[in-house]
Amino acid sequence: MQDQLLTQLGSLLVNGSLTDDAVLAATDEHPVLPILPNANVVKIGGQSLIDRGRAAVFPLLDELVANLPDHQMIIGTGAGTRARHAYSVGLDLGMPTGVLSILGTFVSMQNARMLHYLLAKHGIPFIEPVQFAQLPFYLEERRGVVFFGMPPYIYWQPNPAVGRIPPNRTDTGVYLVSEVFGARSMIYVKDEDGLYTADPKKDANATFIPRITVDELEALNLEDVVVEHNVLEFMKNARHSRSIQIINGLKPGNLTRALNGEHVGTIITA
Repeated sequence: MQDQLLTQLGSLLVNGSLTDDAVLAATDEHPVLPILPNANVVKIGGQSLIDRGRAAVFPLLDELVANLPDHQMIIGTGAGTRARHAYSVGLDLGMPTGVLSILGTFVSMQNARMLHYLLAKHGIPFIEPVQFAQLPFYLEERRGVVFFGMPPYIYWQPNPAVGRIPPNRTDTGVYLVSEVFGARSMIYVKDEDGLYTADPKKDANATFIPRITVDELEALNLEDVVVEHNVLEFMKNARHSRSIQIINGLKPGNLTRALNGEHVGTIITA
């Protein structure tokens, strides 16, 4: 390209090295565009909600549908107990992390397809990663979509520091969607009121934490955290999704309150 056709940044990128910190810093000169600023990303837990069946799922879906006139929603699904079974078999057979990631992806997809069929009469489509370019149309026309939360790392899933379980699972996948598209909110729907100092199902003395920063949470060094650790890592460098909200989806009205911007459950900020 002729030099006069290049911006100053373009010249730096063409003539410089992409491992040069000064060149990389220059790429942050302009703010990042929020692509879908009116959309809310809602992650429905696999083990915490979907695995419970009709009693837990039907009331939550009714609440989702009731909020469609007022809120656009990108609905991601967790994998849950069946993925843990698949991981256990895969680990026993010596499968590497990338293959385990594929197994977890298909379980998350099963859950997404089940929710899609339940929401089909309301015109809510199921989409795969290749269809994400059509998100604006679906959100404008139908106000919501369902997708599987497992990020499409598959074979490219990085090995974790400890063990072989894929470190980037469904909590991470839905979070990355909220960050990339500059979504209005990132809401995790689980079966607990939010973050505790310990697992409240196992420890009666666990203390509820209504609001906390990522740094404060890491300083606590908790054994049990309500979201995947990689979500917290990604939040540190986030441009858009600098807070997440964890709510109890078994309590009617919590999702509506969260979508309306109320402080229900736990809010973790970057």
